Amino acid sequence: MQIRVYYEDTDCGGIVYHANYLKFCERARSERFFAQGQLPVWGDYAFVVHTIHATYFAPAKLGDLLTIGTKTKEMRKASLSLLQAVWREQTLLFQMEVGLACVKNNRSAKIPNELKQYLEWNEWKH
Repeated sequence: MQIRVYYEDTDCGGIVYHANYLKFCERARSERFFAQGQLPVWGDYAFVVHTIHATYFAPAKLGDLLTIGTKTKEMRKASLSLLQAVWREQTLLFQMEVGLACVKNNRSAKIPNELKQYLEWNEWKH
């Protein structure tokens, strides 16, 4: 998925604010569902972030066209971990591992089998 950096994404120096990389990655995960005609929630099921480990390598700047890559690292019965990265052309700017927990009616739940097909990401292109 590609995202353009707009003024609203930056600080007064035109550098992307650190928290916006998390937003970019969240959008990429949601867009995967939208592209398949689904919402990022499945009836009473949803996913909540329970861990994030992030590393910043270089800044993105106003006007940059960024590519967000996502791939599934591990899927368990009630959670999964994803690797996500942000590139500007061939330059890696940001990378994170995010742990997502499946919940149903705000309680931990096993991931339904019919939902698992939407959770196998391998979009690691830049």
